[in-house]
Amino acid sequence: MSTALPERDAREAVSTVDRREGPFGEVVLRRRGRHFEIIANGCFLMDTADGRSERLLIQAALDELDRTGGGATAGRPSVLIGGLGVGFSLAHAAAEPRWGRIAVVERENAVIDWHRNGPLGAFSAGALQDERVRVLHADLLEYLAAADGERYDALCLDIDNGPDWTVTDSNAGLYGADGLAVLWHRLQPGGVLAVWSAQPSAAFEEALRAAGFSGVATLEIPVSRGVPDVVHLARRAG
Repeated sequence: MSTALPERDAREAVSTVDRREGPFGEVVLRRRGRHFEIIANGCFLMDTADGRSERLLIQAALDELDRTGGGATAGRPSVLIGGLGVGFSLAHAAAEPRWGRIAVVERENAVIDWHRNGPLGAFSAGALQDERVRVLHADLLEYLAAADGERYDALCLDIDNGPDWTVTDSNAGLYGADGLAVLWHRLQPGGVLAVWSAQPSAAFEEALRAAGFSGVATLEIPVSRGVPDVVHLARRAG
C-alpha cells in the first residue's frame, strides 16, 4: 500500500475498470497505463507497479520462523494474511511450499471478485486455486476477535496504510493495545507478527513491546520518493 499516488508519466492513460459501493464506502479499480490501482473512498491504497514490500511481508515472517525455530505446526507453518489487495503477498506465500495452511482475510467483496473474475487474478497468480489457500470475506479484527478463532504461526497484516495512517477509522483498533492483545492470542507460541506500514513508526514498536511481543524489529524498503515502506516484525515468545 501507499499513502500517496506514486509519481507517474502524465501521458499514461487512466481508466476506471470497476466501481463498487460497499459497507465501508466506495472502492474503485482503476487502470493507469499497464498497472492497476485500488482506490478506497477517494484515497489511493495500492497498485501493481512494485510489490517488493508486500512480498517482504511474507518472506520476513517465514525467515524469522526459520531463524528461531518457532511456530511450526506439524512441520509446515500456517499463515494468515490480512488484506488481499492486489495479490502480491498471497502469490508469494503460495509460491513457497514450506507454508502449510494459508488464510487470507479481505473485507471488500469487490477485491475478492477482481481476483476471481477480473484482471487482478494475473497478480495473485492462481493462488486462489491452491488447495492450501482459504479466502475469508470478513473484517480482520472481527475475525481475529471471534471466540472460536484459529491460531496461526504467522500473522502478516497489510491493512490500510499502517499503524499511523488508516483509511477506515475502525481499523485503528487493530494497532492499539486491545488489537495487539487479540493478535498475540491468535499466534501460536513462538509465532511471528509482520505488519506492513507506509512509514516507520517508533510508537508502534513501543506498543508491540508493551503488548508482550519480543524481538521487535523494523525492515525498510526504499521507494522512489518519500519515506521507505517498512515491515514491523515481532514474536510471541514460545
